[in-house]
Amino acid sequence: MTESAAWTGILLAAGRGRRFDPAGQQSKLLIPWGEYPSVAVACATRLLQAFPFSIAVLRPDQQELQRQLADAGCAIVLTEQADLGMAHSLRAALMQTQHSAGWLVALADMPCVTVESLLAIRDAALAGHRIVVPEHQGQRGNPVAFAASCLPDLLQLQGDQGARGLLHSESVYRLTLDDAGICQDIDTQDDWLHLRHNGDI
Repeated sequence: MTESAAWTGILLAAGRGRRFDPAGQQSKLLIPWGEYPSVAVACATRLLQAFPFSIAVLRPDQQELQRQLADAGCAIVLTEQADLGMAHSLRAALMQTQHSAGWLVALADMPCVTVESLLAIRDAALAGHRIVVPEHQGQRGNPVAFAASCLPDLLQLQGDQGARGLLHSESVYRLTLDDAGICQDIDTQDDWLHLRHNGDI
């Protein structure tokens, strides 16, 4: 097993995306993206290129997304507690992979992140940095890598802040990347239209 294979990619995909569609009729993660059947599959496919073992965290009612992400190559972890906040989805993944050397935590609504950026974050993590946070033009982005020593702190997280509180510690390594995609998520319909208008797909 190579060093990178001992790490786990985590794709957080259990959110309801209420700001994209308050009625809950349309999932932003299932919108087609370029050559991919959905935004989430685009994110998963790139994540798997950097982290061959990656898991996607979903709610039990996301059957179509479960099928798509399993077909893409992700292991699937289901959580009934996704509505309590992102930290609960992250914990569900961590509990299934406690013996990993570390984790790269990615969001399933950020399909503009390049494979090159994922590989750069991976390489910085493998170089021994405890937490690797990518930045673009001074703005903090995603995904973020955490070494195994972060597990106790990660398991204590609560609510919808995810791991944000850990990103202010002295052990954070800030990796500058020339990739605006690490700061671009599809949160609203306007975000989606903006990305389309600018030719990102």
